[in-house]
Amino acid sequence: MAAPALYLAAAGAAFAYVGAVDPNEPGHYPVCPLLRLTGVLCPGCGGLRSAHAFAHGDLAAAFGSNALAVVGYFVFAGFMALWLVRAVRGGPAPRIVLRPAHSWAVGAVVLVFAVVRNLSFGSALAP
Repeated sequence: MAAPALYLAAAGAAFAYVGAVDPNEPGHYPVCPLLRLTGVLCPGCGGLRSAHAFAHGDLAAAFGSNALAVVGYFVFAGFMALWLVRAVRGGPAPRIVLRPAHSWAVGAVVLVFAVVRNLSFGSALAP
């Protein structure tokens, strides 16, 4: 029970920090190096603004900043819920085992997200 509790505490502390220190104000966090050097948005650009909005309960703004990150928050929450249930029942910790096809699919989704958010018709995905 200690391991999932520690992971939840760490994630909660990270969200509390990002929720308290606004990434929309300059000087608190570094700028994405890829964005600074090339002007291209990476898949993670807007992730801190998304986490800040999510921590404040503004799901629409969180999706607007980085939709992929919000999906990741929910996947993480589901994994943690499963881990906690198994820990309470005395079962083994869940393992994430992706088949190669699933790994390629996740990579393709991230790549498509990164490309589309940099095109004019995908500007809704840009932060």
